[in-house]
Amino acid sequence: MATSPPLSTFGAGKVILLGEHSVVYGHPALAGPLSQGVKARGVPARKCQLTLPATMSRAQRAQLTGAFLRAAKLVGEPPVKVSLDPELPLSAGLGSSAAVSVACARMLLCAAGREPTPKEAARLAWEMEQEFHGTPSGVDHTTSAEERLLLYRRAPGSSDTGRGKVVDSPRPLRVVVALAGERSPTKKTVGALRERQARWPERYQRLFAQMGKLASEGARAVEAGDLEGLGDAMNVNQGLLAALGLSSPVLEEMVYRLRGLGALGAKLTGAGGDGGAVVGLFLEPEPAVDQLTRLGVRCFSSQLAGPRAT
Repeated sequence: MATSPPLSTFGAGKVILLGEHSVVYGHPALAGPLSQGVKARGVPARKCQLTLPATMSRAQRAQLTGAFLRAAKLVGEPPVKVSLDPELPLSAGLGSSAAVSVACARMLLCAAGREPTPKEAARLAWEMEQEFHGTPSGVDHTTSAEERLLLYRRAPGSSDTGRGKVVDSPRPLRVVVALAGERSPTKKTVGALRERQARWPERYQRLFAQMGKLASEGARAVEAGDLEGLGDAMNVNQGLLAALGLSSPVLEEMVYRLRGLGALGAKLTGAGGDGGAVVGLFLEPEPAVDQLTRLGVRCFSSQLAGPRAT
C-alpha cells in the first residue's frame, strides 16, 4: 500500500429538497448533504477486501461486494481491509448507498496513495452506484462527495455523471428528517412511475417540468435568504409528488405533522411510495425533534447549508 489509510473516511447521506424523480428525466433537483452518513474504517491487509455487515441479506452482500470490487479495480486494488459503520437509516430515501459508495471510494483512494478529492471520490462512487441502481441520476453520490447544497442536473441517457452547481445560503438552512411507515422498494416505485409516464407522456412531462422549475426557484430563494420562499416551493412540490402517485396516507400525515410543528415547508424526500423519509424546513428544529421523539417518531435534525454556530 502506498500509504496507510486513515482510521476512517465518511460519506454523507442526502435529502432532496426539490425535484426527486423529475431529475431522472433531465430536470434540475436541489439536494443537500446530511450530517449523518456512513463511515468506512480501514486497516492494512494482505489484499483488498470488504468486511460485510452481518445484518445484510445474501443478495445485499453480493451486490455490495460486486460494487466494492468494481471500484477497487480502478485504483489497483490497494491492500486494505474496509469495514462499514452506517450512522443513518438505510433504505429510507436518504442516499445510504451513495454514502457507502463515497465512504468506500475515499478509503480506496487514500489506501492507494491518492488524494480523495470530491471529484475523484465522486468518480469512483459513480461506479459503485451503477452496480447498486443500474442507471442512477447521479444526484445522491454527487451531493455526498461534494458535501454542499447543490442544484444538480444530468441529461437523461448520458454517460456523464451530471453537473452540480453549489448553492450558497446567507442563512442557516436547517431541516428535520422524520421516518414514516415502511418504504417500498425504489425499483418498484420508480418502475410504476415510468410505466405511467410512458402511457401519458405529455401529462407527466408537464409535471416533471414544473418540478424542475420549482428546484430552480428554490435555489434562487436559498441564495436570497428567502427560506419562506423555499418552504413554499417544498409544499408545492409535495402536491406534485402526490399527483404523480408517489405519496401515501402515512407520508401525508407526517408532512402535515411537521407543518403543524412549525415547518416552513415539508415534503417526502427520495422515492416515496408507501412510506419513507419526510423532510421539514425549520428555523429552529430542536423543539420539533424533541416533540416527535417523545411520540416515538424516529427523527433527527441536520444543517444543509449556511453559516454555522461556533
